[in-house]
Amino acid sequence: MASSVKRARLHVATQLADFIETRALPGTGIDPSLFWEGFSALLHDLDPRNAALLEKREMLQGKIDAWHIAHRGQPHDGEAYQSFLREIGYLLPEGEAFSIDTSKIDPEIATVAGPQLVVPITNARFALNAANARWGSLYDAFYGTDAMGNLPKPGPYDRGRGARVVARARVFLDQAFPIEGHSHADAQRYYVDKGQLLIDDKPLETPAKFAGFSGHPKAPSRVLLVNNGLHVELVFDRTHPIGSRDQAGLADIRMESAVSAIMDCEDSVACVDAEDKVLAYGNWLGLMQGDLSETFEKGGQMMTRALAPDLDYLSPDGKPMQVKGRALMLVRNVGHLMTNPAIHLDDGSEAYEGLMDAMITVLIAMHDLQKDVGLRNSHAGSVYVVKPKMHGPEEVAFADETFTRVEEVLGLPRYTVKLGVMDEERRTSVNLKECIRAAKHRVAFINTGFLDRTGDEIHTSMEAGPFSRKDFIKRKSWIAAYENQNVDIGLECGLRGRAQIGKGMWAKPDAMAEMLEIKIEHPRAGANCAWVPSPTAATLHALHYHQVNVAAVQEKLLAGGRRAYVTALLDIPMASYQRWSEAQITREVENNAQGILGYVVRWIDAGVGCSKVPDINDVALMEDRATCRISAQHIANWLHHGVVSEVQVMEIMRRMAAVVDRQNAGDPTYVPMAPGFNGIAFAAACDLVFKGREQPSGYTEPVLHARRLELKAA
Repeated sequence: MASSVKRARLHVATQLADFIETRALPGTGIDPSLFWEGFSALLHDLDPRNAALLEKREMLQGKIDAWHIAHRGQPHDGEAYQSFLREIGYLLPEGEAFSIDTSKIDPEIATVAGPQLVVPITNARFALNAANARWGSLYDAFYGTDAMGNLPKPGPYDRGRGARVVARARVFLDQAFPIEGHSHADAQRYYVDKGQLLIDDKPLETPAKFAGFSGHPKAPSRVLLVNNGLHVELVFDRTHPIGSRDQAGLADIRMESAVSAIMDCEDSVACVDAEDKVLAYGNWLGLMQGDLSETFEKGGQMMTRALAPDLDYLSPDGKPMQVKGRALMLVRNVGHLMTNPAIHLDDGSEAYEGLMDAMITVLIAMHDLQKDVGLRNSHAGSVYVVKPKMHGPEEVAFADETFTRVEEVLGLPRYTVKLGVMDEERRTSVNLKECIRAAKHRVAFINTGFLDRTGDEIHTSMEAGPFSRKDFIKRKSWIAAYENQNVDIGLECGLRGRAQIGKGMWAKPDAMAEMLEIKIEHPRAGANCAWVPSPTAATLHALHYHQVNVAAVQEKLLAGGRRAYVTALLDIPMASYQRWSEAQITREVENNAQGILGYVVRWIDAGVGCSKVPDINDVALMEDRATCRISAQHIANWLHHGVVSEVQVMEIMRRMAAVVDRQNAGDPTYVPMAPGFNGIAFAAACDLVFKGREQPSGYTEPVLHARRLELKAA
């Protein structure tokens, strides 16, 4: 630590201490000395407990490794394996039925199903975009993407394509808001009469779907509709280029899109020291205070982005009303694994970063909790913290206790902090009911994370044998069981109408037509939120929640009982036979290596934790540490079992580095890895592969943090 100050029994980086004392604490009513005393006590008390939980992870992993080694060459005995996992305390008995009793939950979490964004908190512009993605133009989403089958041609506005957009949007209106004996495609006038919306003198088939309006009732400027809890706004403007050519004067259809957004301090960022953490915390503070803004250049013009205001309407009976203009914001803290040099304890050890995040992100959220006016995040008075990468009920209970201590230090009512449990590690999946029970007063969110779950599966079962190729891992039975059980147990534990049950990311941000075809399966599966990679994707994914009534799906699933059990989740996706050709093996390793290098070079050299990275076929995919974890563990597994040699892998790593260099050739700040292969980024990528088997739980963070700190020091 270059510069630090003593606070209670802590040595705190000067930059972080200044941020807390001059920006985060003022306005909360908390005395700085009491804050530091409480924070110090929390860290000194809980750091050893945190370390013990990590030691238990390693102890259990060692026993699982030994079991697989002892049974190598024998057919896998699933029943004996489960008995062994119970004996060592990995697989716990499932207790009696219960329901969570989380209270003071905002409707965006409890009752409104819709898209969810996850965004790196260190990028203020992205964070603002995500917060403001509560509303998006359906016309723009259709026109600017391949959602209707192809992309727009370069050049000026294409009136023919615009007409197709309007026609496609009218089809949506007919599906979600049908008119008695009429069609939105033929509508010429929308008006309000005696509290009812009429279209060419005809009412909606379901009049209650009319939620409000603005302007004169005989010629409203905006009409607000609602279906399955999600709003749609019809914008009328006959002076607008689109509205002037529309028979009803309809200039746009605005969709309520990203109902919630996770501001991420974890997987999508590259935060390794006090400087990085202050950037993350500072943006979170701006969001909670409501004054975050960002000025940037776009199209040759300077623009400033700030948080969107709430929207004013008149209710159907003419009374003033508001609808929220921003996504409800959750904050994702880091997991239990990493420490950070921003704070040292009195014995000289680094503080666990998850404990730092718990205290500081909740402190910052108090600026929202204490508001009576202005841009509010939680009207229910809650703070929503997503906690990733927890292994089993003990670790969830530890998170619950941590937030209890945080609330005590900050003087907040018990259970102000609501907890999101990421079901992305196998020990959590097989004990999910007990994980939820461990924080039943706080749980407001559970979510499947196929990518990290796969990475953990490979590492946990590393000694069992060679894994299938990645595309075939997705086709194995365990993944369907994992996705189904998450929803079923969530419903069993009373999350319906009280918490979010989420599904993972659509990884192809430019493939919206494909997303529209496939991602509807998430609401059909009973998930009341699912991750999307952009505000535009959120607007398009919102269409699915108009097509599918998630509450009704959940009710039906709850009546049907559980569809999957632990036995299926423990079906290890190993290769059933190894008849791969050399070309197939090479292609698989190339694909993994190129993905690792494309992601890591940005992480190390530019400090970018999540971005669109071209794959080996030059298809842009959203990459973060979870995708990197799979690729690194997969190569490590094949190396360990002799499918490939170190010489082969190194040759492929060097060849793929040249491919990544070519893909980044247009970036003037990019530092090529080839032909020297002696940079820190290339070394980090090699560490992830050749030292992958020894990484804790196969995580990428220890290598990435160490190498990023090395580069920053240089």
